[in-house]
Amino acid sequence: MKKIRLFLIPVLILLVAAVVSAQCPMCRMTAESNMRNGGSSGAGLNAGILYMLVVPYLIVGGVAYWWWKNKKKNDGENEIEEAVEMQQNSSAWN
Repeated sequence: MKKIRLFLIPVLILLVAAVVSAQCPMCRMTAESNMRNGGSSGAGLNAGILYMLVVPYLIVGGVAYWWWKNKKKNDGENEIEEAVEMQQNSSAWN
C-alpha cells in the first residue's frame, strides 16, 4: 500500500502542476490590461504570488515538524524498552 501511495503522490502533483501553469499567461494578460486601464490589481497579484510561495514551505515545515515529534516519541519509547529489557536481563542473572 505504501508503494502505491509513493507512486501516486508525484503523479498527482504533476497533474495539478500542469493545470496551474496554464493559468500564468491568463493572469499576466489580465494584470497588464488592468494596469493599462489605471487599475491597481498588481498589488493583489503580488500578494497572491507571495501566498503561493509561502504555502509549500509551510507544508514542508509542518511535515518535518510532525516527523521530528514522532521520531522523538519513538526514541523515548525505545529507551524505555531497552531499560526494561536490561532490568529483566540483570534480574535473570541474579
